[in-house]
Amino acid sequence: MTALAGTMAGAYGVYLLYTAAVLGWRGVGVGPRPLARVSGRQRARRWLAQAGLDDVEPAQFAGTMALVLVATTVAVVALFGALAPALAAGAFAASYPLVAYRARRRRRRRVTAEAWPRMIEEIALLTGALGRSVPQALLEVGRGAPAAMRPAFEAARREWLLTTDFERTTSVLKARLADPTADAACETLLVAHELGGADLDRRLAALVEDRLADVQGRRDAEARQAGVRFARRFVLLVPLGMALTGLSIGDGRTAYGTAEGQALAVTGVVLVAACWWWSGRIMRLPEEQRVFLGDELAGAPT
Repeated sequence: MTALAGTMAGAYGVYLLYTAAVLGWRGVGVGPRPLARVSGRQRARRWLAQAGLDDVEPAQFAGTMALVLVATTVAVVALFGALAPALAAGAFAASYPLVAYRARRRRRRRVTAEAWPRMIEEIALLTGALGRSVPQALLEVGRGAPAAMRPAFEAARREWLLTTDFERTTSVLKARLADPTADAACETLLVAHELGGADLDRRLAALVEDRLADVQGRRDAEARQAGVRFARRFVLLVPLGMALTGLSIGDGRTAYGTAEGQALAVTGVVLVAACWWWSGRIMRLPEEQRVFLGDELAGAPT
């Protein structure tokens, strides 16, 4: 029995040595360690980076929402004289920074998505006909990128000048842009830089074709939703106008202060918030998921 246990332990030790040397696995488990789960703070930082706010901390973002909550609550109390509806309205208004940053994020991702096909074509031209190296072509094209993308390329340029490590340079660029197309383009260029190959033009052309199809599809979908998005604003404007009108009719302001009036007002605010959330959810276009994340947060600002 002892001999069997020793044999099994020796065999497992050989297995661990082999997987560590050949596959790069670490630890004493039978397989690689699972990827660490992304924390909520890391997800928040990625989301802010996609909105071009990579220098904003999640705590600052939460502080802005709290400030809007307090300011709106005070304003509604002063206007209607009722605390419960004011708290409900303040909680709803506190989501405005989230909505504003989400809209900014959506606009920034649209700009970058529309710019990448042209930039990839320029990279293919520089690396092919003009004989530039892959890192040089990428950073040179970044000089003519849209304004929202230039800080990311500047950070990547600094990383390249300091380390001449193209993998770290692309990691910084991916972390700053936080965009699926940037991930795919950087990974394609990184493989071409490390392994070489004569089919870089073909790969970049296929990537350009795929990106153009995605951009055109999203443009068509947003064009069809334009009228619905305009009508969605009435979910806020009409109830607000009716509430303000009620102040000038009879003892409207006093009615808001009664228990029944406050209950009805809170119910109205909750229904408006629910309709706003539901209408935005059903119109939300599916977002392309990022797959080449790696340890990108090491290149993100702290």
